[in-house]
Amino acid sequence: MELGVKIKQMRLECGLTQEELADRCELTKGYISQIENDLTNLTVETLENIVTALGGTLKQFFTEEEKEQIVFTGEDYFQKESEASVQTWLVTNSAKNEMEPILVELNPGASTESDRPHEGEEFGYVIKGKLTLYLGSDKYKCKTGDSFYYTPNRIHYVANESKEVAKFLWVSSPPNF
Repeated sequence: MELGVKIKQMRLECGLTQEELADRCELTKGYISQIENDLTNLTVETLENIVTALGGTLKQFFTEEEKEQIVFTGEDYFQKESEASVQTWLVTNSAKNEMEPILVELNPGASTESDRPHEGEEFGYVIKGKLTLYLGSDKYKCKTGDSFYYTPNRIHYVANESKEVAKFLWVSSPPNF
């Protein structure tokens, strides 16, 4: 690990100049520059002062964390096709997350698999077409621009009873697919 590079990265993330960091640590701008360019050695005490001034701890500083993926593109998507539908997982590895957003294209006369009651919440937004949401013995009609939100404490599924393909965004929390 190059200490200087990491210190510079932290300083830039905090929006500080070398001079501002130096002032916070009672060091000189030149010394901060030497540290960032790995031209000098520094004591653990000096490193701790710098890291603290940048809002971190030595433990955080030395922990190599993978950056969390924030933006997902079509190349990241996973798709599952069947006669009834095309399901596109919009977030890679969403099973480990709190929510699982899926884009569903449901063919005419088709339905999603019936799902047993479970913990969590589910949300849907109809992008195109008409759907019928079945929750136990209740059914709800939805059309383009409508959304639905429910606790999945009954058997539930979505059906396309129209003659056109329906497209909707389905978010399950926790992930259920």
